[in-house]
Parts: sequence; C-alpha cells; structure tokens
Amino acid sequence: MLRPLRRALLSVSDKTGLVDFAKALSTAGVELVATGGTRTLLTDAGLAVIDVGALTGFPEILDGRVKTLHPAVYAGLLARRDNPAHLSTLAAMKLPQFDLVVCNLYPFEATLEKPGVTEAEAVEQIDIGGPCMIRAAAKNFEGVAVVIEPEQYSTVLGWLKSQQGMLSRENRLALAQEAFFMVQMYDQAIATWFHSFGSDEPEEMEGLTLHFVPKQELRYGENPHQEATFFVEPYADHACISTAEQLHGKELSYNNILDCDAAFNIVREFNAPAAVVVKHNNPCGAATASSLSTAFQQAWDGDSLAAFGGILAFNRAVDLATAKALMSGERFVECVIAPEFDTDALDALKTWKKNVRLLRTGPLGKLPQGMDYRRVDGGLLVQTRDHDADDAAKWTSMTQTKATAEQLASLRFAWIISKHVKSNAIVLTSRDREGAEFVVGVGAGQMSRIDSVKIAIEKAGRNAKGSVLASDAFFPFADNVQAAVAAGIAAIVQPGGSTRDQESIDAANTAGIAMLFTGVRHFRH
Repeated sequence: MLRPLRRALLSVSDKTGLVDFAKALSTAGVELVATGGTRTLLTDAGLAVIDVGALTGFPEILDGRVKTLHPAVYAGLLARRDNPAHLSTLAAMKLPQFDLVVCNLYPFEATLEKPGVTEAEAVEQIDIGGPCMIRAAAKNFEGVAVVIEPEQYSTVLGWLKSQQGMLSRENRLALAQEAFFMVQMYDQAIATWFHSFGSDEPEEMEGLTLHFVPKQELRYGENPHQEATFFVEPYADHACISTAEQLHGKELSYNNILDCDAAFNIVREFNAPAAVVVKHNNPCGAATASSLSTAFQQAWDGDSLAAFGGILAFNRAVDLATAKALMSGERFVECVIAPEFDTDALDALKTWKKNVRLLRTGPLGKLPQGMDYRRVDGGLLVQTRDHDADDAAKWTSMTQTKATAEQLASLRFAWIISKHVKSNAIVLTSRDREGAEFVVGVGAGQMSRIDSVKIAIEKAGRNAKGSVLASDAFFPFADNVQAAVAAGIAAIVQPGGSTRDQESIDAANTAGIAMLFTGVRHFRH
C-alpha cells in the first residue's frame, strides 16, 4: 500500500548528506522534526524545523542522554494506521503521527578503534534512544518508514519521485529489514565488548551470538565458482592473520588466508627463531635455529618440492639475511607473514616479485585465547583452543631405553608440529650439530595411521635414519613402531591410551629405541 510522507523525525549522529536529503523532503511538503545537533544543522541550512522538545514539552536532559524517550514520540511511531482506536487516541491527546524516521546511531565501534579510548568514553557511545526509535518505526513498517544510513537517501528519494511522493509497503518493509539487521549488529558489537571483560568458558554459555565485521571482499572462495568475504573479530588485539597489515603483493585469496593462519599459529609456538612452510593447511617444512635465516633454510629443505608455492611464516622480524636466502634460487611463495620486516629486507622483497604478499602482524605477545568455532551444516561446534596441554615434564618414559637430552628436545619440537598437522598426523624431525630442529617428513590426513607413518618416512628418505617421530594420537597396532624402526627412527613420542599399548612398547623395547607417552592427544580434523 502506498502511503504519503507528511512528517519526518530526524536524529542522526552521522550527518553526511543530511542537509540535501532534508531539503528534498521539505520541498516535497514533509514537515521536519529534529533533535539537538541535527535540528541546529538543518536550521542553519535555512530549513524550517520543529524541535522535538516542542512536541514533548520536555527539554533534553542529562547531557543529551534523554531527549526522544517520551510517549509523545513513541505514540506517533507505534500507532497503527489501520486501528481507529489508536488514531482516536492520538487525536484526543493532540499527538502527531510520524511517517518517516531518519536515524543513525552513536559511533560505538569507531570509538573503540581510537587509540587510548577509555572505558567511560566507550560507554558514552552506547546509543539508547536511537535503537528504540529505529525499532519502533521498523516494527510499525505498515505505516512508518525508517532510514538508518546516508547511503539510503538517494534510494528513498528515487522511490518518492517515481511514486508521486509516496512509499510502498515493499519499500517500508525493505527499510525495516535493514534497520533490524543494523540494530542487531550494533547490539552484538556492544555485547561482544562487554563479554571481553568476563569469562567465555563453554559451560557458561546459555546461547551464543557472534559478531564479525567484513574486512575485505575476496576474488572468490576455495574455488572460482564460489563467492567469499573475509570477516574478522572487531576487537581482536593480538597478532594474527585477521589483524595483519599487507605491505606488498596482490590481493589475498581465500586459501591464502587459511594457510597464513595455519602457518602463523605454528611459528608463534616457539621461543627460538622459527620458520614454517605451509601447503594446503599442513606444514611441509618447519625449523627452529639460532638465526632466522638458518631456520628458513632448514624449513625449506624439509620438503623443497612441496614448499614451492607455499606460505612462509616467521616468529621474528624478517632480516636482510633471511630475505636474501628466500630470494636465492628459483623459489616461489604465495605469502610471507611475520611480526615485522626490517626496512632493508622489505625493500629487497618488494623488488623480488611484484605479486608475493608480505604481511606484518606486529609483536606476537601471548597466544590467542577465547573459543574455537567450526561450522557444520545447520549448526556450530564450539570448543576451547588447543593450548596449554604440552608440558613435557609430564611425559612418561615407557621403554627400557631412555631418550637422550638431544632426543627429548627433538621430540618436544616434533610434538608441537604434530599438533598442527591434519590427523592422522605423523611428524619426523632431526637436529643438526648447532642444535637447530627441523622437520624431515610429514604424513598428514590419512585414514590409517600406518599410511601416515609410511608417507612421512618416504618424504624423509635417507633423513629418516636417526630422526625422531611424533604421533598426534596413539598407535593402534605395533606395525607403526615396526615401520619406524625399519626406517632407522631413534625415538618416538605418542599419547598412549590404546588397548594394544603394550604391543607397541614391546616392539620399541625389542628394537632398543625410546618411547614416551604424553597422555594428551592432538587430533586436528
């Protein structure tokens, strides 16, 4: 049903384009009612505007915290135009009807983004009257239209021009849909901010509302026929792919973002200089060393064939020596993500390849906290992050042969890497005479654990001899140990917990190698 606009209530924080919009409404014969700064702006522009206080008989108070919260406003918004009793009440009480509400909200999220913003400043930007007016108008969309952002002004004016100064039910419904969605997002932003002050343990969750904001449109998703957008947590303040700044290279892809996230979450686990190469969400090379350039070289050599076209992550500022090592030979990488790049290293990498993406996250700080989410059809799985379960002091030696100090250090490194490999996960690592730890073989994502063992050994080749092995979950059969022994693997760490654990222990004892149980598994599906 087409309805004319006779009276509009305007109260906006973002005043972009408002004067021109209000002038067009006034020219069309719409009476303008406005609040505070909005009224001043329009009056200064030469428009006839009624102050909302003249209708309510009540001035703005409490520094503007209370100005529209009055029955004289909400009666005119909520009265049903098809209800004679409602209209009679308005007439008897001499209350005006509003046909249009133009309102946008205090900039709560923009305020939080300001450096050094205080809690009090953030709280003051929580809008109360605005959401109430918007909800009231949107609820009564059969008779009232609501405009919530400057981008809608031209659309509404176009409708009015084509419909002889009236708006249709479809117009009002479309505006109401956008209004309720905006208010929902606004409330989610506030709730998320308040939630950051408390605990988010899963047992305390009676319901779950997530708030993410779009960071960038992507060329496509995992495949060219899929559309994709990168959404991020608005208040994430730790170093990660979501907060990273791109310094160089072409636009990030969906798969780039996934792999950068995987790679960066591995390197941040280590205190020593570390480098990781990720391909298809699995590490194909990883190393720690006394220098970043050495760690890079060892990580790349872990599987140089798979590393081609991969993602590189570092836990230190990329220096010139590391940049030169990367640029040597015929290497190709999609992205490099690191806390920082030294100026000379960044300049060199920018001239190396125009498309390589260089991402700076800023200082690492603590590991990310909060919950981990996984979408399933029709639902969402929520769990705590896989942190704080890797105390090697709690491992149990299960064999007659005990791991040496060097083997134990390598087993710790291999165990951390295995946590980031898709299950069934097997990781083989070695160390050099300088104490650098590096991956020599990875078996990932196989349906049987023995297949992952065989793949890791095949990848390692002659480097399997003398290496150590980490398994993300227990060995169901002794054949895993027997295959490792045949390849010359010197020590094994695994969670234990199989009904056939003793068979695996016996196989290790027969071969004279060390085996430790962690008591913790690291499935990664």
